[in-house]
Amino acid sequence: MQVFRHLPEANAACAVTIGNYDGLHLGHQKILETLIFESKKRQLETAVITFDPHPKEFFSPASAPSRIISLREKLEFFEELNIDRVYIIKFDKKFSEIKSDEFINILKVIKTNLVVVGEDFKFGNKREGTINHIANELIEVIGVKEITSDGQRISSTTIRQSLHEGDFLKVELLMGRPYSISGKIIHGNKLAREIGFPTANIHMFHNRPPLNGVFAVKLGSNFGVANLGTRPTIGGISKLHLEVHLFNFSDDVYGKHVHVIFLKKIREELKFNSIDELKEQILIDIEKVNIYIQSYDR
Repeated sequence: MQVFRHLPEANAACAVTIGNYDGLHLGHQKILETLIFESKKRQLETAVITFDPHPKEFFSPASAPSRIISLREKLEFFEELNIDRVYIIKFDKKFSEIKSDEFINILKVIKTNLVVVGEDFKFGNKREGTINHIANELIEVIGVKEITSDGQRISSTTIRQSLHEGDFLKVELLMGRPYSISGKIIHGNKLAREIGFPTANIHMFHNRPPLNGVFAVKLGSNFGVANLGTRPTIGGISKLHLEVHLFNFSDDVYGKHVHVIFLKKIREELKFNSIDELKEQILIDIEKVNIYIQSYDR
């Protein structure tokens, strides 16, 4: 898979989809499946145009929604699907003012023969462009109908709310896979090891994941308890930090890129008056996770 942060003129024709793809839920996956199927029929390369940062992060950073997945996780997903090219467009003031005909010229530069998007797709300054504008330029367009779950439209907004509420079964239903956060295991300050609960510290690519607290998790074939928070008992930090205590695990995993699967929320993150109080609570958390694991059958 080729990843571009610019728009070089392409050598081969392609079928392209365009969007933020925040979450890559079942609705997004339907569009990508259609892209792959239709591109094979036409013997075209597959391409994705996506944006970083999310447009809402550019227009209103203070109130922008949290990201369900990071850009790296998004690229990992595209690579698993064997997408040929991904174009990451920097969404800034200049790009936000681009007219619909200018955007169509971008499609021509990358030799677009087919566009596959949601049927309500809009683009360009003030969302003035529609799929009909693309079709008028003799580029074939397929508008994919939205899919629903229990009669409701599958959306990133619903997934964010479900993650915030700790409803991981609903999240898995909407995403078609368990929710996870990926990152590289790095060295921490070793405090957790000193108090008897060694943890793997995950360097996350998420700036603001839509959840926090203490969770039952799975890393590979190993279960554990994870804290995603700001560590208030030991002074606090400004950015959410993910650390995982794995049960019956002693392998050297430093430097490895891993995916932490979230299974169940145990509690909110709390500030304790002492390290001893924290240790007591961790033991309670571990017991609750072990009880949960006994009924885990996936």
